[in-house]
Amino acid sequence: MIIIECFQENLPFFYVSVFIFGLLVGSFLNVVIYRLPVMMEREWKRECIEFLGRESSVDNIADSSENSEQKDVFNLVVPRSRCPKCGKLITALENIPVISYIMLRGKCGGCGNKISIRYPLIELFSAILSVVVAYKFGVSGTFVATLILTYSLISLALIDFDTQYLPDDIILPLLWGGMLLSLTEYSIVKSPGEAIIGAVAGYMSLWLFSYAFKKIRKKDGMGNGDFKLFAVFGAWFGWESLPSIIVLSSFVGAVIGITVLTLQKKDSDTQIPFGPYLAAAAFIYLNFDKAINSYYLDKLISPQ
Repeated sequence: MIIIECFQENLPFFYVSVFIFGLLVGSFLNVVIYRLPVMMEREWKRECIEFLGRESSVDNIADSSENSEQKDVFNLVVPRSRCPKCGKLITALENIPVISYIMLRGKCGGCGNKISIRYPLIELFSAILSVVVAYKFGVSGTFVATLILTYSLISLALIDFDTQYLPDDIILPLLWGGMLLSLTEYSIVKSPGEAIIGAVAGYMSLWLFSYAFKKIRKKDGMGNGDFKLFAVFGAWFGWESLPSIIVLSSFVGAVIGITVLTLQKKDSDTQIPFGPYLAAAAFIYLNFDKAINSYYLDKLISPQ
């Protein structure tokens, strides 16, 4: 294709294009991060109502809730984004990544309500990580696959940070996608067998740790979403990556977790989502795996 040849012959143009694309995707990720948990909670409520059955007063409550939700459509597309304070619809010009935030000076164009700095930061973060992946893998099918993984990790990390949910709607397609990708030339792992073993090893290792933790401490140490997310990394990178990712995530989690607990003056029993640290560690491994493996190899050969 002409566009691919153009990217291959002009890498600066490729990186700029990826950066702009990352900004646009980052704007959509803001929608996913906010709306997907709400969609999940609504679905859970509907399932609970169906499970409770339709008897006496419960029946009336169920019908009322279902009818209300059927009229109030809420998904990743509908309704249009609007100001939570005045309800003003956000126009296309007000939805340009980063630029609109600067032009509006971080305030709603209707009521002047302050817009969270988090939105342009996520857009910018998405763009920067996109360029990092582009630099690592170049113009290739592997780049496209790992870019999708990167955007998914951003969404999962922030959703887990906000709600302590790790949605199956994102994790399961990633898990199956990693295994299917192993059948192609664009896979990071060498064979489908390596992807399957990696997925099983990823899930079972954290599940066994959590099981032992619960037996000893009499409380949950991790959620099921963490097991599945670790299985995703095993499927994409192979089982050899898992020790590096868990060490990196534990280090990042310990540093940030202790800092957050100290600043917020909370005790050690406070639940801290582990998904963001797993996602951060996986991205680091994805782009710096050779340096990480070389470091560990040097330590093994010459531990002193």
